[in-house]
Amino acid sequence: MNFKTRQINIVSDSCCDLPHDLYGSLSIGLMKFPYLMDDGEYFDDLYEASTAHQFYERLRKGEQAKTAQIPYAHILEVFEQAVQEQLPTVFLCFTSGLSGNYELMQQACNETLEKYPDAELYVVDTLLPSIAEGLLVWEAVRQADRGLSAQELVAWAEEARYYVNAFFTVPDLESLRRGGRIPDFAATAGTTLDIKPIITIDLEGKLKLCAAARGRKKSIKLLLQYYDEISRPEESNVVIVASADSPKELKQMTEQLLKNTESKPPAIITSSIGPVIGAHVGPDMIAISFWGQDRRENVSLTDRIANAVSNRSEALKARLRG
Repeated sequence: MNFKTRQINIVSDSCCDLPHDLYGSLSIGLMKFPYLMDDGEYFDDLYEASTAHQFYERLRKGEQAKTAQIPYAHILEVFEQAVQEQLPTVFLCFTSGLSGNYELMQQACNETLEKYPDAELYVVDTLLPSIAEGLLVWEAVRQADRGLSAQELVAWAEEARYYVNAFFTVPDLESLRRGGRIPDFAATAGTTLDIKPIITIDLEGKLKLCAAARGRKKSIKLLLQYYDEISRPEESNVVIVASADSPKELKQMTEQLLKNTESKPPAIITSSIGPVIGAHVGPDMIAISFWGQDRRENVSLTDRIANAVSNRSEALKARLRG
């Protein structure tokens, strides 16, 4: 790993779906998720060695990609390397709501700390997928460069993750149905009625259907509408937009974003949905992520109480394990 002269190390994973060149400029570690194609195993390198078009063309031709967790041995290797850097290290992980990788990371962290009890290693469940995770990673690096300690960055990330908003739409529901994300009847009904779902993320980092539009153009328009209603450009005007190999529509959405916000145009990062996320959503997904309102504000009082009880229970279990 090649790090800037900051006081802490940051490591994330390839499900952040940031552009490879941009990620490299951040000078942080990258753990690559594996995925399987018909001709063998690959590792998600943020499209350094291939292109999004090449991957999604294979899916369009009927090939299916299968995903897996990062091998535990590799996670331990990365933790060992972080210890050797002799700097406090924060690992920002893909949401536990869609993967068991966070649990593996936490297990590897505990195992490493048993071996090196004086090391400072922290694992944060971002509760965010894809470019939403990427947006948090992007800002976390900026906060670290401003001088936050590792403990301060952990506290910042665990609060900031609720202000990251993300919405995406897919041309059909088949890939989500095949991946077990939605039931069969919903996929069938959606396809028959030309319904395009608008999907967001809940507080547990899972996918949540929040709206639907009749037709592709209306679904993309709805993404822009959510940005207009929820974003807070006065706080941060960085926006990430991405597609699963749909460059024409991505360009149109980017242009519309700039057109609609002439007073303070957003700093737009464009990216491609990686193969791990892409294996579950299929080609032509369009996504947007931005800083906005606290997503906890939309939770009912009873759900807030349930979440608080759950969090306290988990904290108690963590103390007992420690």
